[in-house]
This record gives sequence, C-alpha cells and structure tokens, in this order.
Amino acid sequence: MKTVAIIQARIGSTRLPYKMMLSLHGKPIIEWVIKRVQKSTLLDDVIVAIPMSEENDILEHYIMKLGVKVFRGSESNVLERFYNSVKHENASHIIRVCADNPLIDAHEIDNLIQFYANNSCDYAYNHIPKDNLYPDGLGAEIISFDLLTMLHKIVESQHHKEHCLSYIHDNKEQFIIKTFDPPNHFLHHPELRFDIDTFNDYYNLAMKNVDINTSSDELIKIFGDIK
Repeated sequence: MKTVAIIQARIGSTRLPYKMMLSLHGKPIIEWVIKRVQKSTLLDDVIVAIPMSEENDILEHYIMKLGVKVFRGSESNVLERFYNSVKHENASHIIRVCADNPLIDAHEIDNLIQFYANNSCDYAYNHIPKDNLYPDGLGAEIISFDLLTMLHKIVESQHHKEHCLSYIHDNKEQFIIKTFDPPNHFLHHPELRFDIDTFNDYYNLAMKNVDINTSSDELIKIFGDIK
C-alpha cells in the first residue's frame, strides 16, 4: 500500500488573494500546510498540485525551495489536475489535503489512513464536522487510486471537475462513505473552525499565540478557551 498526499493549492483566491503566500507568524501559509502534513508517519509521499497560470510561478518557486514535489495542471479542472499529479506515482491510495487548512494535524491524517484500512468503504474523511465531532480543518479525505481513476473518466459537469471529489458526496447512493469521531476525546469540538477562507479567518489565526508546531490539543485550549 503506497499512500500519497496531494495538497491542492493555488495563488488565486477571490475572497483572500495570494492567500498561500501570506505570512502566518513568519512563514507562508503553504509552508504551514506542507510542514504539518510531512509529520505524518503513514504517508509515503507528498505532492503539491497547483495551476499552470503564471501567477502561480511564485508558489512553485517557494514549494520547490522546501524540497517538495510540485505538479502543475488545469486551474478549472481540479479533478484532472489531481489525477494527473499522481498517475505516475504508483500510488494505491490518495489523501486529498486542502491548502486552506494551515493547522492540519498529521496525527489525524494517520488516524484517517488507519480508519480507512480497517473499515470497508470507498471514501472516508475527517476534515469537516459532518456526521462526526471533528473541528473543521484538522483532517483530510482518502480514496483509492482506482476510484480516482474512475472519477476522472466519468465526471462530466464543470462543478464536479472544479470541486474535487464533490461527485462522491453528490452521489452518495453509488459509494460507501464513512467518517469517525476523533479518537482523542479532547478534540470533540465540531463548533471550532481552523481553515482560512477570508481575511477574518486569517486575522483570527494571526492574532492567536500559535506556531507551526502547535498541537491540536493546544489549539483546542487556545481557540476554545478551555483550561
């Protein structure tokens, strides 16, 4: 079993332009995501999939300085970019990471991989608090490469091409979808949100006393005002 994480990122953002390169406590947001994902003990590789457009050159340049693989593909067909980034990697399983999650937890990625391995399903997730008790932004999504290949072949609508893996959620009857609660009960806080979509999200994280190595337990204490 070879498991590869694909970090989906881009410079362009309507609500928060150049988000990936914004400094969060001295390091660009993209570095937070990469460094925290790399702490996973069950991942075999990490790839950052970004668009071909010229404005993303600066993003590629920075990621390569970190020694991480970069794949460039379609900006509008994210599913195609996602598939092409990993089709020659001989991966059996794929983890999708959204670069909007600078506080992603590698331990929760490992919990996701273990859950998927121990439960019969097509798709599993712990990145959003939907039918689980996870905070928003600590986890990821997992599918097999075979399923990703199938999606690449059958998906036709632009919506599903742009919103990677959304076809699965919109066609629940075709797939076995599973999720789970955090094994660490201290993380049972679905009301908390750690992703960055807007300036207010960025401001809230920038004003908190966190760093690139802050644990999820500490995040809960800081953002939940828990002693």
